[in-house]
Order: sequence, then C-alpha cells, then structure tokens
Amino acid sequence: MLATILREHWLKARAVVGFFPCNAVDEEIEVYSDTTRSRVLHRLHHLRQQKAKPAGQPHYALSDFIAPKDSGKVDYIGAFAVTSGIGIEEHLKRFAAAHDDYNDILLKSLADRLAEASAEALHLRVRRELWGYAPEERLTNEQLIAEVYRGIRPAPGYPACPDHTEKGALWQMLDVERAIDLKITESFAMYPTAAVSGWYFAHPEAKYFAVGPIDLDQMQNYAARKGWSASEARKWLISNLENRVTADPHDEAA
Repeated sequence: MLATILREHWLKARAVVGFFPCNAVDEEIEVYSDTTRSRVLHRLHHLRQQKAKPAGQPHYALSDFIAPKDSGKVDYIGAFAVTSGIGIEEHLKRFAAAHDDYNDILLKSLADRLAEASAEALHLRVRRELWGYAPEERLTNEQLIAEVYRGIRPAPGYPACPDHTEKGALWQMLDVERAIDLKITESFAMYPTAAVSGWYFAHPEAKYFAVGPIDLDQMQNYAARKGWSASEARKWLISNLENRVTADPHDEAA
C-alpha cells in the first residue's frame, strides 16, 4: 500500500512553521509581536512538576527552557503543524463502501506514520536551516531515533504540556487552517487525524519530561491564569489530577 500511495499520489503532506520572540514569566511564556517586546500577542500556559523528587533534582516546566523576562534577553520559540492526511477521505470512503476494514485501518496507520516522519524531517530542517541553531548536525538514523539532537518539540496534550486547549494559541499564531487546511475540533483534536503539531525549544538543556500529578494549588493557579472555573480546569487536566483534587465547594459548576 505504501508503494501505491507514493505511485498514485493518494496523500499530500503539508506543513507550516514559525518562530516568535518570547520570554518566560514563571510558568508562562509571553509571545511578542516583535523583538521590542512592547506587545504581547499570546501567553502560553504551562504546568510545573509537583511530584516528590530526590534533593537536588529540579521540578520542570517548559517555560524553564526560555530566557526569563527579567534577564533582558530576547529569546525565541518555534511552532509547527504538519499533516500527511490531505486526500485520505476519498480512499477511506472507498474502503468503507467495500466494507474493507483491513485496508481502512492500514491506510490510517500509514498516514499516521507518514505524519510522524514528516514532523521528524521538518524538525531536522528547522535545526539545520530554518532556525539554523545546529547547521553542522549530521546524525545517523539510529541517532535520530534516539533523539540525541539539540532541542525538543513537545505537543499540546502530551506529558510536558498536557492541556490540549493550548493548541488554540498555536493555531492562531500560525494561522494553521488557512495555511495547510488542518483543522482542530471543539475538543482540540486535529483533522485530518494524520497530523502532528507542537512547539520548538532550542535551549541546549531542553528535555522531555512528564508533568505528572498536580495538586489543588497548581490547578487553581492554572485556572486563574487561563480564566477558567475549577470545573473547567478539572475537565482539561483530569489525567494529571489522579483523584488528588476534590470538588471546590465555591465552584458552582463543580
């Protein structure tokens, strides 16, 4: 099927990427209109690890990998969205009409793998050319799989930034739907589903991590920063609460 996809051009891959001046303010990342930092375009909201750790081990938030605002230094953050699912619908409809579940599942799986491969290829171009902070990088396939390169590309909804709603800011920053016809639903799922999106961090010490379980104090702080009720915060952060947060009696929607 992969050979047929390539030969008959069943799918198209499209991507959009951008780089924006920014600074960190605690667990927030302020994204600016330009390097004067006079106008904040977006505030990206992040969570900090709260689980117990041995002494000397930091509790990470993604904002740690961006220069603090009070440092006086302008930093940058990248954003990207990529899909390899353009054109998939007509083939899925054909398989559905033929009750061909096997090829339906196979095509979806291949499209997902192609989206991940496209994200990897785009990140390589970002490091070498588009952002260009690692122009001399030459890694083997095994090293790429092991992610020994500098920089990370965490995605909203995944362990380091578990709030799916942060995709909304990403879509606005890149005007994703207009640029590559990739949509997000009311629940912030991407459509076509063969897609990857996220942030680029170039800090040499940037690493992937899981926020993990959080407590009531951080949930309330995050809700205030997002302008949410406690029940809304619980809705989007349920995977991080692990029954550690009870209903707030002052929250009418709880």
